[in-house]
Amino acid sequence: MNRIDNIASPRIHAPAGGQRRARAGSGANTHPSPAPSLRAAGRGRRLFRDRVAAFKPLLFALCLLPLAALAWDIWHEALGPDPVAQLEHRSGDWALRLLLATLAITPLRRLTGWNKAIRFRRMLGLFAFFYVTVHLTIYLVVDLGGFWSQLLTEIAKRPYITVGFTAWLLLIPLALTSTNAMMRRLGRHWQRLHKLVYLIAVLAVLHFLWLVKADHREPAIYLGVLIVLFLLRLPKFAAKRARTLATAAPAQNT
Repeated sequence: MNRIDNIASPRIHAPAGGQRRARAGSGANTHPSPAPSLRAAGRGRRLFRDRVAAFKPLLFALCLLPLAALAWDIWHEALGPDPVAQLEHRSGDWALRLLLATLAITPLRRLTGWNKAIRFRRMLGLFAFFYVTVHLTIYLVVDLGGFWSQLLTEIAKRPYITVGFTAWLLLIPLALTSTNAMMRRLGRHWQRLHKLVYLIAVLAVLHFLWLVKADHREPAIYLGVLIVLFLLRLPKFAAKRARTLATAAPAQNT
């Protein structure tokens, strides 16, 4: 019996090992990698949870609405008796509005505590540059007929064109360095460069003020908004100045 048991026992336990191997093999397939559609759905759910990222496409579409309205009115010949002036005025208006909206992001974040608002600033700034470029293109191509020599004459002769063209030139490096890669490459110099936006805003408001000959109410509103935005930044500037003086004092004492 012992011999029989010794011979039979491997035959009894061998299938158990096979079953364990089979279960182990089948266990490896119980958690397959998620399908691409499931991964895409997971990314969609994460995007929806990130409300700022979910709102960006809507903001992009909203920023394009003025251009779409302008194209609609061109197509339906609904620009009034002076269509060129309407094209220039409306494109310039939206350029200035988006520029001021870009400047309003930091005070809005400080007053409301909504730090994620900073993620909208780049898009607003790029759309401001876009509408300034549309405004300049309309003036150059439609109003002046594409004569660059006449543009240079107008820049030298008319102060409002001088400051407006200067504002556009200063916006170019800001638009080109708005990417994350350029932020990393420039380091602390990036912030110094992008402080030009304050000068650009002043030049843009001056452009509008000097352009208007009779009714200054609309440019005065933009000037008032710009002054308020600058005043809202004074506490931050004063605090930064105080920190600079506090760190400089020990160095002078030594």
